[in-house]
Amino acid sequence: MRIAVTGSIATDHLMMFSGKFTDTLIAGKLDKVSLSFLVGDLEIRRGGVAGNISFGLGCLGLQPLLVGSVGADFADYRDWLQAHGVDTSGVRTSAAKHTARFVATNDSVGNQIASFYPGAMSEDGEIDIASLAASNGVDLVVIGAGDPVAMQQFTTDCRAAGVPFAADFSQQVAFLDGDAMRTLMEGAEYLFCNEYEEAVIESKTGLSNQDILERVRTRIITLGADGARVERDGEAPVVVGSVPDAKFVEPTGAGDAFRCGFLAAVSWGLSTERAIQLGNLMAVHVLETVGPQEYELKPGALADRAAVAYGDEAAADLIAHLS
Repeated sequence: MRIAVTGSIATDHLMMFSGKFTDTLIAGKLDKVSLSFLVGDLEIRRGGVAGNISFGLGCLGLQPLLVGSVGADFADYRDWLQAHGVDTSGVRTSAAKHTARFVATNDSVGNQIASFYPGAMSEDGEIDIASLAASNGVDLVVIGAGDPVAMQQFTTDCRAAGVPFAADFSQQVAFLDGDAMRTLMEGAEYLFCNEYEEAVIESKTGLSNQDILERVRTRIITLGADGARVERDGEAPVVVGSVPDAKFVEPTGAGDAFRCGFLAAVSWGLSTERAIQLGNLMAVHVLETVGPQEYELKPGALADRAAVAYGDEAAADLIAHLS
């Protein structure tokens, strides 16, 4: 199954301030703030929803098509993705804007001051997703969190062209209204969300669980430490627990890693249970690493961990494709 992935492509610039932000704030002067923090650490991480999912799919051997807009500063990131099996021919370069960027400073007690620059991502609406899908033999388009206008356009174009698509609101769930959500999920092959997003979607759209299952073919809900649940209309839910020996380090990108594992297993023709298991195993790779694309995927080690978590049969099913 050839998968195209749309959504944000960004770099994260993360800095650490050794003091407390609150020590620099003066009561009664918060209407005129001029602050500067001397930071002692800077980490630059490759990220973005589409970048993270594509990276994982590439590591699993699926050669996904990454679709989105970037700036001229994307060259090193492009080389990184291509080296990990990602087809970047669907990425367009803006003539005027930089690649999207998240810049954050954290203090010693966990407070954060951050800014997000959408940059070239705001031009995603200029991409013809239907033509890209047709010319690249795409079987599924993942419509991930990105420019809201482009998300709507991609969904409409896929539906009109008869191209199966997956809806994944993730970070945009707070900004999309109920009407937009109903449009984005209508006729989706898959709807991905976590428990919180599930509640927000139902609240904003006014749709019940059953209403949603009548509009999408499959809904996948990640449950954090409890694993994940897959629901289909008229079928009993499939629930699989998480990897029991996971060592939590940093969670950014774990949901994206789950998605690439789940979709890879589906593309290999494996069962829903196996798809959740591989999704959980990929999520753990990210949870145990600082950065959403800093893990190294080793088929043998992954299979060994699958055997411990889910049994020898699961490990054998997965290693047959991983190797």
